[in-house]
Amino acid sequence: MKATTTHSAIVKRLSQEQVFMLSVLLVNAGNYFYNLILGRVLGPAAFSDAAILITLLLVLSFAGMTFQIVTAKYAVVLKYNKLFSFKRFIVRLAFAAGLLLGITVIMMADTLQQIFNTQTSVMFTIFGMGLPLYFIMSINRGLYQGQNDLKRLSVTYQTEMLSRLVITLALVLLIPFGASSVFVAMGIAISLLFGLIPFKSNLVHDAFTFTSVEDKADAKPIMTFFMLTGFYELSQIIINNSDILLVKHYFNDVEAGLYASLALIGRMVYFVAWMFVMMLLPKVIKLHKEGADTTRILFKYVSYVTSLSALIVFATFLFPVTAVKLLFGNEYISIAPLLWKYAVATSIFAVANIFAYYFLSIGKYLPVAISALLGCTQILLIVLYHSSLEQVINVQIIAMLCLLGFQVGYFFYHKLKNRLLNT
Repeated sequence: MKATTTHSAIVKRLSQEQVFMLSVLLVNAGNYFYNLILGRVLGPAAFSDAAILITLLLVLSFAGMTFQIVTAKYAVVLKYNKLFSFKRFIVRLAFAAGLLLGITVIMMADTLQQIFNTQTSVMFTIFGMGLPLYFIMSINRGLYQGQNDLKRLSVTYQTEMLSRLVITLALVLLIPFGASSVFVAMGIAISLLFGLIPFKSNLVHDAFTFTSVEDKADAKPIMTFFMLTGFYELSQIIINNSDILLVKHYFNDVEAGLYASLALIGRMVYFVAWMFVMMLLPKVIKLHKEGADTTRILFKYVSYVTSLSALIVFATFLFPVTAVKLLFGNEYISIAPLLWKYAVATSIFAVANIFAYYFLSIGKYLPVAISALLGCTQILLIVLYHSSLEQVINVQIIAMLCLLGFQVGYFFYHKLKNRLLNT
């Protein structure tokens, strides 16, 4: 009884931000376990097919983040009837986008199979069927994020991760026939349904109920912010996933599977940064709305991400072989020397991303647009220079250094300009 009371007291003392951080660490650990066990069970060649679906899921998450960020912002900015009107608009838009994208993926299943050299096209068909759910889930999460209800927001990520982990592994391990990539697709699609828990029960009802609302939200600034956020999130899709897709295209299945495992290990840096972005956005939006200084909170989160990134890079530099053996096994040992370099590339991008979302939050869209274009130069560099996996990583480091240099330069230019105007 005493132990239970002590545990309850500790939980009550934790802030919503601390609960969210612990939850994100748990979810990321679960996602890594999911990827690691798939890599061990399937082997490099079969894992390359599963990695395509995992990459598409990451692509989907960044597309969904557009809806989530827009919803989170206007859940802070709008009140009463304007918020009601906004929810109707954004849910309808999300459902239409998810439906259109899902139908497109299903119709292109055979083409996608040929492009990515997968064993079957069924995996893409199943994946496409789940897409409408994801966009509704993103709206649900955006409302929790904007209202700073981080505990319920945490639960939505936990239910998605746990259901995907359990369902996928059960199908892969218990059914001895069929393509493993089909089971992975089924696990992903079903997990999106569980990711709606806890769900705001009136969300869909309000969106599709035809009632008159006198005080309507102004659609023009909402669509401007939506388009700019979508543009930046599209660049995130390209920056984060183009390397895996291009490696799958230019290299054989074994090398592509090895690179996919490398990317999964190295990207732990990015997911740590993502946790801080989720907390940064509503705070900066609220402070900016109140006319308060937002610089301190930016530096706070930049220091967090930089410190954690440096720790991960240091660990992967000192113990690359140990890390690969523990996480993936001896079959993947050849990529150990490249691990720290990939972590460096991802770390630079993670820090640059904090600046980008900061600019997005305060309404400075020019640096966001230029950053997106600069980030996308890595595609051209990989297309031109892909003689080895190491060269692919090296050109990414160059592209990310240029991106971070621009972000930091613009920040200090903006601060200096404001200081001169106020003197």
